[in-house]
Amino acid sequence: MCGRFTLTTMDDIVDEFDLAEMPSGFESRYNIAPTQDAWVITNRKPRQARLFRWGLVPHWAKDLSIGHRMINARGETLADKSAFRDAYARHRCLVVADGFYEWKRRGKARTPYYCHSSRGLIGLAGLWASWRDDAGNRVLSFTIVTSPPNELIAPLHDRMPVVIGHADYERWLHDEPLPPEALDDLIHPAADDVFEVFEVSPVVNSPHNDEPACIEPSELQPSLF
Repeated sequence: MCGRFTLTTMDDIVDEFDLAEMPSGFESRYNIAPTQDAWVITNRKPRQARLFRWGLVPHWAKDLSIGHRMINARGETLADKSAFRDAYARHRCLVVADGFYEWKRRGKARTPYYCHSSRGLIGLAGLWASWRDDAGNRVLSFTIVTSPPNELIAPLHDRMPVVIGHADYERWLHDEPLPPEALDDLIHPAADDVFEVFEVSPVVNSPHNDEPACIEPSELQPSLF
């Protein structure tokens, strides 16, 4: 699962994702939570970063509440689930990030860990959707695709976000419908060297806290294992 993530800088976003222009209105985010807006790059041209709501709301949904249950999509079943099938074929995106959080259980306590990208900005595999309410107001939303964890993340959780490699951005963002099997090889755990993992302060536990303290290493760094 990926339930919180970060985007603390956009310094290299134009070059990394070959954008048409630098997005405006960026603010560093240290604790992005579901239902909040985050920057994504869709498979529509010209390629640009836009703010979408986290939690996929399919076009057929009755209301926004479904998005609370659709912040993640299991990569193994994208083509089988009605909520994700069409988006996987037609509405893929990259969720711009530089890290994500997971929590490790120790008895009754849950200790937060920051999984920080060692490569700077990365593109998490995502799907997006467009929905309109009864008044015609449009909501653009996204979900993050997950896979089983790599060896680094496995001690924390049994899922992790899928990272699309730079060389595969064009394939993932192809703007014509593709059969699911054309992209299945991109949905796999990230290499162990993509992230650096360290314990952080419980300040990150509350989504109301969105500050640099969220990503500061804890003074105590016990082994994950």
